[in-house]
Amino acid sequence: MQYRKLGPSDVMVSEISLGSWLTYGVGVEKTQAMACVRKALDLGVTLFDTSNIYGRGAAESFLGEALQGVDRASYVLASKLFFPMTATDRGLSRAQIKKQLDASLIRLKTDYLDLYQCHRYDPDTPLEETMSALTEAVQSGKVRHVGFSEWPADKIAAAFEIPDVVRFVSSQPQYSLLWRQPETKIFPLCAKLGVSQIVWSPLAQGILTGKYRPGAPTPPDSRAANPSMNSFLGPDDLNAKSLQAVQTLIPIAREAGLTLPQLALAWVLRQPNVASAIIGATKPEQVEENVKASGVHLSDNSLALIEAALADI
Repeated sequence: MQYRKLGPSDVMVSEISLGSWLTYGVGVEKTQAMACVRKALDLGVTLFDTSNIYGRGAAESFLGEALQGVDRASYVLASKLFFPMTATDRGLSRAQIKKQLDASLIRLKTDYLDLYQCHRYDPDTPLEETMSALTEAVQSGKVRHVGFSEWPADKIAAAFEIPDVVRFVSSQPQYSLLWRQPETKIFPLCAKLGVSQIVWSPLAQGILTGKYRPGAPTPPDSRAANPSMNSFLGPDDLNAKSLQAVQTLIPIAREAGLTLPQLALAWVLRQPNVASAIIGATKPEQVEENVKASGVHLSDNSLALIEAALADI
């Protein structure tokens, strides 16, 4: 496992991190989920990402149990807030940041978070209030660093213009071979500001594993076939043209000595602004396969072949 620095902080994170969206505490049987966490730890994964909204606290509670007994200084724990936890509890107000942070710490069985992230931008709360509350969270010792997920570029820039508040060290965008929007504005801005990327869905919800084949039935053990783990995979994502294009990546991966998931993860990690790629494993074997993408350098020829294969989608 290779490690990268998280923004301007002193935190080093593993290039492959383990997420818990739609999986742990919700869609994956507990024994299997525990095995994934243990395998990740054994293989050098140090960044574990979650959110209070995942399973309405269930994912955080699971990680709190799974990481008990592990040296707290040996891993980086990240969580988020924004989405509604109740009919009235949502957003990034000062009151919500304090309330949701304390609740997350209890579920995670820890005194502090290494990274606390604003899961989306909150248009209903003044940005100054949010940044001030995050600053207080850091000053309290309950949070080491702060980040955001899927914020628009103008709001990111505006946060850095507010004086005397904590600075973001990380951004968490969706990013993969099939979803490249952050390259246009977010990556250049964050690189200028010194903010690192921790990307989610680098395997496009499993599409970039090659398991979904054009014209074939949906695999019964896949996310798309499991309502509890399928958040947005639909006909637009699983169309025949896209699935066929993904299949053409398999020989490119094989020529590079990689599996298709390893190729997709290595492609994401080729970006110097990307500190880590979050995987969502349901089996320890998937963790073992995916971590092998760390440290892989894709040749110019491989990159050119990838672009040609996906040019039409």
